[in-house]
Amino acid sequence: MTMSKLTGVGLLLGMFAGVSVSVIAQQPTPDFGPNVQVFSPSMLPKDIQAQIDKVYAVQQRNEFGPERNALLFLPGEYKVDVPIGFYTEAIGLGASPDDVRIAGDVHAEPVRGTNATVTFWRTAEGFSVTPAGGTMRWAVSQAAPFRRMHIHGDMVLHKNGGWASGGWMSDDLIDGTVNAGPQQQWIARNSEWQKWTGSNWNMVFVGLVGAPEGEWPKPPFTKIAQTPVVREKPFLQVDAKGNYSVRVPQLRRNSEGITWRAGVTPGKTIPLNEFYIARADRDTAATINAQLAKGKHLLLTPGIYELSEALHVTRADTVVMGLGFATLRPTQGNAAMTTADADGIIIAGLLFDAGATKSPVLLEVGPAGSKTRHRNNPISLHDVFFRVGGAAVGRTDSNLTINSNDTIVDHTWIWRADHGTGVGWDKNLSANGLIVNGNDVTVYGLFVEHHQEYQVLWNGNRGRTYFYQSEIPYDPPNQTSYTSAPGVNGWASYKVADNVTAHEAWGLGIYSVFTKPSVTLSHAIEVPEKPGVRFHHMITVALGKLGEISNVINKTGGATATDPRVTPKVTNYP
Repeated sequence: MTMSKLTGVGLLLGMFAGVSVSVIAQQPTPDFGPNVQVFSPSMLPKDIQAQIDKVYAVQQRNEFGPERNALLFLPGEYKVDVPIGFYTEAIGLGASPDDVRIAGDVHAEPVRGTNATVTFWRTAEGFSVTPAGGTMRWAVSQAAPFRRMHIHGDMVLHKNGGWASGGWMSDDLIDGTVNAGPQQQWIARNSEWQKWTGSNWNMVFVGLVGAPEGEWPKPPFTKIAQTPVVREKPFLQVDAKGNYSVRVPQLRRNSEGITWRAGVTPGKTIPLNEFYIARADRDTAATINAQLAKGKHLLLTPGIYELSEALHVTRADTVVMGLGFATLRPTQGNAAMTTADADGIIIAGLLFDAGATKSPVLLEVGPAGSKTRHRNNPISLHDVFFRVGGAAVGRTDSNLTINSNDTIVDHTWIWRADHGTGVGWDKNLSANGLIVNGNDVTVYGLFVEHHQEYQVLWNGNRGRTYFYQSEIPYDPPNQTSYTSAPGVNGWASYKVADNVTAHEAWGLGIYSVFTKPSVTLSHAIEVPEKPGVRFHHMITVALGKLGEISNVINKTGGATATDPRVTPKVTNYP
């Protein structure tokens, strides 16, 4: 059965306290719509398993399908197997990950064989796992965040040595070893483990307890001892009385390790009745904007929201959260979402999918010309993902434009599709993945791929990036179509504008897979020659047999090659 009206919190507490079930009050479950399953330990394991299996049967190979799902686990213990497929988010509803305890397998698997390079768009968040065999498998690539998790055992990031293409961990505790194996690249932030094994091209550790031994370039580890500034992603929780709320973690500076060591993540709690719970089967941009204008926070339940105008987030400290990869798709050449230049706005857990009519931008943070400083209460983005093409024809100029100062981006994948529907140089159009105009913007976990001009264009001063992964576009038909300036082949993946006087980045990997002959890229990173512009730990790789990246950064590093393979590395620039 589904728990559409009543939670099992009262029943669970009654069982644990030895009190009659009938004396424990139950609270109504919010109307999350048909794409959210809420599980209680009072349910029979076989009934929970049947619902999980039903979702996975649809989502296992559903790379570009319209279905979206969230699996929510109330506090307590479960003995189930939880495979997590496409567009599926598994969430524990406790204040601490240890409040929801799953004994069994929780796992992400490759779609085909052992190759996990397209294992995208899935999430595990906020619970503990005691793996049945002692090791949890999380064989993923982009847009597969792993947050606020406690693994009582080991963790492996691949399947039987097969390829995987990078992932994200934050606020996690792994009691044993994390085995990265052949993962091409990875970022772990503010996590703790006993041991890490494995390295390939580009592994970045920020604010870690237990960071592995070794230094770039052998092994290719980039280690930053403390995370300079971050807040963790907000999360849904349920208290002992069955009341739902959203916990908003506090801003941390110069931090190491997890937030929940003492049991509860420091921060503030917002009752769920202060949120408008949107559903794709009944809401429009107009109905959602009306609620935002009234001062409501926004919870977008799983589904695809077709938007004829942008969602406008105008009030300070507004929280916008998506469940189950809630997807925003503009339909009239509009943006999908814009924000005011206001303190403390948080956007989390959303997939922005470009529409067929070209948009100027999909998400704009602050209007053009924003000047306000937000150092003490910055705007932050968490697990925000962008897609142009793949599911259908999509077109945009920019995917994400950040105009507001002090903004924090905490994991994003900005992808112009290289496969799927509506894919081609003249079909899925996207000039830039990320444009940063604000000052003092900090990004952790920046994955940007296949756009037709600069993948990243950074115009603001004092920007910082911790981990960058980028494949440049596969499909330029010829060099003439892919030339940014006289004598400059292609568009640099990471471009810092000539006016910038201070910028710093750590751990960058840039790759090429040109599919047409005689197409090359002059340099992967292009920056002004100024003492305040500093880059650390860079690598370029040619994955295909055609073309090359001629230099890593400006005129430094030398060219990639495939036979024999040459992967140029630059430790520091200048």
